[in-house]
Amino acid sequence: MTTDVQPAAVEVHDVHKWYGTHRVLDGVSLTVRPGEVTVIIGPSGSGKSTLLRVINHLEKPEIGHVSLNGEPIGVRRHGERLKELSERVLLTQRGRIGFVFQNFNLFPHLTVLDNVAAAPVATGRLRKPEARDLARTLLGRVGLADKSGAYPRQLSGGQQQRVAIARALALRPGVILFDEPTSALDPELVGEVLSVIKDLATGGTTLVIVTHEIGFAREVADRIVFIDDGRIVEQGPPEQVLNHPRHERTREFLSKVL
Repeated sequence: MTTDVQPAAVEVHDVHKWYGTHRVLDGVSLTVRPGEVTVIIGPSGSGKSTLLRVINHLEKPEIGHVSLNGEPIGVRRHGERLKELSERVLLTQRGRIGFVFQNFNLFPHLTVLDNVAAAPVATGRLRKPEARDLARTLLGRVGLADKSGAYPRQLSGGQQQRVAIARALALRPGVILFDEPTSALDPELVGEVLSVIKDLATGGTTLVIVTHEIGFAREVADRIVFIDDGRIVEQGPPEQVLNHPRHERTREFLSKVL
């Protein structure tokens, strides 16, 4: 599967994030190279999903910033300071970062085809006929060419998530973020979604995936990042992190999930 995108580099620079008095991210720095598949694992509440939301500026960090191919996301440099961008400019930047959520977030009143075509039209990248042609192509890539006229309620959870992946691809983003893409699915539907993500991984797309599927992480990741209590505890190739973890906290976590 090819995605017709230019893989992007992602850099997270010393990010801190609080919710009230609770520090969710505590000095997180991370570099994702173009075309790399980075899988983030860790216990519930460790900051994994918040990190994804900070990467595309759905959440604003109190300290630090994220850049895509060297360009800060959501802010611009003003001397030594960072200034928030307008919502219009931020939306343009977000078009370069695909996001696949846990719960699909499809528009219930639109057909599958129009769900996928909506973003390229809304951002002015494509006219509606061109966007619908692209949507048909992408639905074919995720194995749903025959569902273009259906509505989300008529699909299984696995099919809805595959539509969500096609929708993320429609803007030809440089990186795609996956936030627990199989957590809302019945077990028998997990494989069909993971298969699509595997195809993307082998096609050279830059992916950052939060998942609890450790076997899947072992199979697709170039690098695994273990986060606990808002900090990156350990990172490295799957063989090292999963089979020979260096940190006691990583060993403790893996002993409970493997």
